[in-house]
Amino acid sequence: MTYPLDGWQEPTLAENLARAGVPRRDFLKFCGGLAALFAAGSAIGGPVARAQAAGVPGAITGEVIADTLGSQTKPLVAWLQLQECTGCMESALRSGGTTVEDLVLNLLSVDYNELVMAAAGDAANEALHAINAQDHILVVNGSVSTKDGGIYCTIGGESSEKVLRDAAAKATAILAVGACAVWGSVQAAKPNPTGAVGVDAIIKDKPVINAAGCPPIGEVITATIAYILTHGGALPKTDAEGRPLFAYDQRIHDSCPRRPHFDAGQYVRTFDDTAARNGWCLYAMGCKGPSTFSACPIILWNLRTSWPIGAGHPCIGCTEKDFFDVFTPFYHVLPNVPGFGAEGIAQRVGVGLVAGTVAAVGVHAGLTALRQAAGKRAEAAVPLAAFGDEMPGATTDLADPSPDAPEDAEPAAPVAEPITEDAPAAEPAEDVAAPPGTDEPPQAKDEPDVPQTGEAD
Repeated sequence: MTYPLDGWQEPTLAENLARAGVPRRDFLKFCGGLAALFAAGSAIGGPVARAQAAGVPGAITGEVIADTLGSQTKPLVAWLQLQECTGCMESALRSGGTTVEDLVLNLLSVDYNELVMAAAGDAANEALHAINAQDHILVVNGSVSTKDGGIYCTIGGESSEKVLRDAAAKATAILAVGACAVWGSVQAAKPNPTGAVGVDAIIKDKPVINAAGCPPIGEVITATIAYILTHGGALPKTDAEGRPLFAYDQRIHDSCPRRPHFDAGQYVRTFDDTAARNGWCLYAMGCKGPSTFSACPIILWNLRTSWPIGAGHPCIGCTEKDFFDVFTPFYHVLPNVPGFGAEGIAQRVGVGLVAGTVAAVGVHAGLTALRQAAGKRAEAAVPLAAFGDEMPGATTDLADPSPDAPEDAEPAAPVAEPITEDAPAAEPAEDVAAPPGTDEPPQAKDEPDVPQTGEAD
């Protein structure tokens, strides 16, 4: 649904939206989306979002945001365009129609916007000077030229750095929108002939919220401004790069609808192959999603119509610092990305197991051959009496001493006489009683214990 826009005519934002024909229900739906985005720290959900769903008192709901945002009187917003291509503003304006988001954003930012304002020349400069003299919200597109006195980007005869410093002096919140304003983007790529830098490289005495992207998502811009207005001027929580966590707290890779194909090892190899037509993973085509933090797969672009990966093109990592230097060539595969790839590595796992098995068999065969060779050598060294070998430790017949035996050797012990019928029989051995408490049969006194069959020694 789209609505006509005729500027700020009523005292409050809610009254201006009603004038444009926006139903309360549509405004609540818009604010409910903002609440989910703010509360979770991401667009997927979190503890605060669950608290809201459970009706916990004090939770920031869509209705609370609608009441707070709707009661806003016209805020002062200065929107600067420095070294940039206007793509960020185009993303914010969209081309699909005027939605509730468009109305809120445009109604909040029409005081000074070089790209879309009607005034020009001295009239535009006077409008900016008037805003700079009051408390206001500052939004910046584009990088700041610092080389050669900033001559590569001048506005009204002043360098982009001076324009920025003047506008930031009384700013209650500063929002750098787009990769150029955040880190310099393409202009700052090597060799960076204009000395391009981001806003926070110039403004160091105030916090700068970085809405990164080339371009950033329009809803992220709107949500960041709405957050400031609905939280009493408080700034959203940010990551180490100054990006609001509600939009930049997770990797594209983690929310990408093509992630299952990455896990299965199913990749597009050329842009016109069957895998591309089937929507497989673009990692092999150079997708930088595993190293890029953004809400792209959740919020989308152009009235939520699509997004780069959804259209079949790999992510180029435009929300990351120095992406034009770090991630180029864009179609080269990003190295060292952990992943399982169940189907993709199954064959490699199988080959590895077979190779391991073959190696184990070879080691076992080698050890067996060594043991057999050692056994044969030991067997060959054993003397055999049947073939005349002298047995170690063996003696000759004691009754017929060897001529080599010493003369003083003691005579051999006499051989016992065989028992005849006249010889008295040996007395039987006395039985020994079994120990008390046992069922063992008595044993002869002189007989050694003999283990029973099947028992261990």
